[in-house]
Amino acid sequence: MSKTEKTLTPRLVKKLWVAFILIIILMGASYIFITGYLTNKHNQAITQRVNAKVAEHVIQEKFQSASPFLQDGSVNKELFGDLMHDMMAVNRGIEVYLLNKTGDIQYSVVLEHNENEPTKTVSLAPIQTFLKTNGTEFVIGDDPLNPGEQKIFSAAPFSVDGQEGFIYIILAGKEFELISNNLLGQYFTKLGIGATLLTMFFAAIIGLLSIWFLTKNLRLITRTVRKFQEGDLEARIENPERSDIEVFAHSFNDMADTIVSNMDKMKSVDTLRRELIANVSHDLRTPLAILKGYVETLQIKRDSLTEKEKDEYLQITHDNIDKLSNLINQLFDYSKLEAEQVTPIKEPFSITELSHDLIAKFKVLAKQKQIDLQLDNPEENCMVFADVSLVERALQNLIENAIKYTQPNGKVTLSLHKKGKNIEIDITDTGTGIPTNEQPFIFDRYKQVDKSAKKQGYGLGLAIVKRIMDLHDTTITVLSKPKEGSSFIFNLPAYQI
Repeated sequence: MSKTEKTLTPRLVKKLWVAFILIIILMGASYIFITGYLTNKHNQAITQRVNAKVAEHVIQEKFQSASPFLQDGSVNKELFGDLMHDMMAVNRGIEVYLLNKTGDIQYSVVLEHNENEPTKTVSLAPIQTFLKTNGTEFVIGDDPLNPGEQKIFSAAPFSVDGQEGFIYIILAGKEFELISNNLLGQYFTKLGIGATLLTMFFAAIIGLLSIWFLTKNLRLITRTVRKFQEGDLEARIENPERSDIEVFAHSFNDMADTIVSNMDKMKSVDTLRRELIANVSHDLRTPLAILKGYVETLQIKRDSLTEKEKDEYLQITHDNIDKLSNLINQLFDYSKLEAEQVTPIKEPFSITELSHDLIAKFKVLAKQKQIDLQLDNPEENCMVFADVSLVERALQNLIENAIKYTQPNGKVTLSLHKKGKNIEIDITDTGTGIPTNEQPFIFDRYKQVDKSAKKQGYGLGLAIVKRIMDLHDTTITVLSKPKEGSSFIFNLPAYQI
């Protein structure tokens, strides 16, 4: 593994190791606790099953040779003393109790030597269950020496000299419990150490393999990301649907595609920007050169020029200043639109009145070029909901563009028609038309179709129109055939009064 791969996801690997170790410790502790609990219960069940008949044997052997009660009805303590002596010779943990038929303790040798206050009554429910199952099921009963605790026992009923009750024998007394706990503690200490070491050994191997397997796809993705970061723009995660983290893999591939696409767009924009600057620079130089030439001529030949020549030179100078001003205004408007610094202020207004004003404004220019400029509008007043200044600028550019490319004796028509909830605006001319292969690009920045007619336009008018349409969430369509004219059509939402 290389140094780069080792440092790919150090924090994640550390967290996985910490989580894995904590799980192992928790599982180990749970295993030891559960094993100890079940083993203890198992040993108690065995002890109870083996000694289930102890109480019954006591009654059969001891009570036949001597009565547990004296003639005055009191307990035969000597008998129980001998009984306890014999029982402790076999098992020092056994405790014998004499109960009456209601469960009250009548006598026990161990109670006479006990400093704590014992319970005086033993619950009969466990005893009844024990007798009913004949000692074949694991049952625990009250421990008289330790109130609140329960232990394994053996029990049997008796009926002697007119008295009834039970012999109740605790099979795991206090001494038995101390020895059992001591041995069990030693056993589980050894088991815990051995099991922990063995578990840690195998867990380390399993953990190493598991973490390697779990982070395999992550390492692959990380290497792919590093390749992309280092400049390999074609780097992608192969078969992302097979990855353990499919969503992340698909997200990276989509992100990489988006980045590459944006980079291509930026390169294209940069190329277009350079072309725009080059073309605009050319258009700026042309009127500036003309201005400079005529101004120098006026300065040099001021005394020799006639008044008519001077007026002609000044008019040419004025026209070129207008061209420069128009170009600068278009550049300023387009830069604001492209930078998204223009927010449309939409309001209801009459597109019919605006069209009349524009037709009147361009009537003089159209007349100079011998072009018939008309407004085709039904008698009703068409109201739209849009930004009046932006729509005015778009219509102005379209009408101006139509007049520029229409030959003398031609016609330019601005039509308004209501179509459902929209108003359709159509600017049609009988000009030179647009070649079919050029039509998809006419709204691009500084795209001029007729290269020979470049002196007539600046290539930004239609691009500005397209941006204005985008701001109004509408589209503009061009229908054109070479030598038959063109139509520019767009829709604006009609204002519902």
